[in-house]
Amino acid sequence: MKITDVKTWVVGNPPPGIGGRYFIFVKLTTDGGVVGYGEAYSATFGPHVTAKMIEDCAERYLVGRDPHDIETFFRRAYSSGFSQRPDISMMGCVSALEMACWDIIGKEAGKPVYMLLGGRVHETLRSYTYLYPHEGSVVPSEADNPDRNVYNDPELAAECAAEYVRQGFDAVKLDPAGPYTAFDGHQPRLVDIDTSARMVKAIRDAVGTRADILFGTHGQFTASGALRMARAIEPYDPLWFEEPVPPDMPEVMAQVARGTSIPIATGERLTTKWEFARVIENRAATILQPDLGRSGGILETKKIAAMAEAFHIQIAPHCYCGPIVGAANIQLAVTLPNFLILESLKQWDGFHATLLKKKIEWQDGHVIPSAEPGLGVELDEAVCEAHPYHGSHLHLDMAPKALVP
Repeated sequence: MKITDVKTWVVGNPPPGIGGRYFIFVKLTTDGGVVGYGEAYSATFGPHVTAKMIEDCAERYLVGRDPHDIETFFRRAYSSGFSQRPDISMMGCVSALEMACWDIIGKEAGKPVYMLLGGRVHETLRSYTYLYPHEGSVVPSEADNPDRNVYNDPELAAECAAEYVRQGFDAVKLDPAGPYTAFDGHQPRLVDIDTSARMVKAIRDAVGTRADILFGTHGQFTASGALRMARAIEPYDPLWFEEPVPPDMPEVMAQVARGTSIPIATGERLTTKWEFARVIENRAATILQPDLGRSGGILETKKIAAMAEAFHIQIAPHCYCGPIVGAANIQLAVTLPNFLILESLKQWDGFHATLLKKKIEWQDGHVIPSAEPGLGVELDEAVCEAHPYHGSHLHLDMAPKALVP
C-alpha cells in the first residue's frame, strides 16, 4: 500500500464560530483508493500557508510510502531541514498527516484506531464544554447588552453553567481572568481577580457539587500573580487552574503547582514527548492537555500519556478546532488508563456535525466512541468545498500590547 495523493481544505467556520475562525483539513488517498482524513491545530501562520506546508510535508515524507510506517514518517519530519527539535508549525502538519495515516490503517484493518492502540479501556468518555457566549435561550439578556457575557458577568455565567448541567454535562470551563497579551506573563489586575472569584463563586452556587469547574487562563500571569489568583478561587474548589503562566518555562509553572491546592493543567501549546517530558520532570502539572492536531499525532501522544501514567498524571485532551481532531482525541482517550476528561465543542452539534457524514455521538455528558473503522468519522467533502475560507487571519490572536493596570 502506498499513499498517492494529498488534498487540503481551509474551511470557514460560520457564526458563532465555536472552535475558531476556520479548520484546516487534509485527505490522504492510497493506491488502493482508501482515504484518510486529518486536521491541523496550527496558529502560527496563515491558514493557506499552513495548508501548503502540510502538502509540502506530505510530498517529502509520505507520498509514495506506506502509511503504516508512522515512526519513520515522524522521525523524518521531526528532523526536516536539519532541525530535530520540537517545532510547533511542523508538528501541526505532522499531526494532521499522522492521524490521516491512522484513519487509513484502521480502515484497512476494518477496526477503530483504538483497537490498534491497546484496545478499549473506557466505554464512554466524560466530557466538558466551555461556557459559550450568545447561547440564545440560555442567556438571552446578552443580546440586549453585548458588553455583558458569560466571561465577565457572574449571573450570566451561572445561568449558562446551570443550563449545561441540565443538558448532562458535569464539568464546565470558563476564562474570566482578563485579557492575554503578547507580553505576558503579567500581574493580574485586582479587578480581574475580583471578577474571576465572583464568577467562580456564582457558578459554584448555581451547580453545587453537580459539576466541576475548570478555570482557564492562557499563560497570562507571572508565578506570583498566578498564586494571587489561585488564592482567590481556591474556596470554590476548581478541578484545575489551566496554564497559569506561559508554556515556555515549566520550571516557573512548577512554582505555581507547589503553591496552590488547585491541580495545574497545561499542554495545548506543547508538542512532542520532549516538551511534555519537561513538564513531567519539573512536576509542573498533574493534568496534561495535549491537542492531537498539534502534539505530534496519535502515536506520539500515546507515548506522552504513557510517560504521564508512570507519574500518576492524568490526560485531558484539548480541542479548540474541528471534528477530525475531536475524533482523533476520542480514539486515543478510549485507550488511556489515565484519561480524565475530554474537551467537547458543546454536544458536537452545529457546524461540527454538518462537517461530518455522521456526527460524533454524545449522551448525558459523555462521548460515545464510534465502532466504525479508522477515526470513526467521515468528513463531508461537499461541505468543505462549499465553505472555503479566504481570509488571512490567524486561528487565534493575543492582544498586541502589554496590559497596563
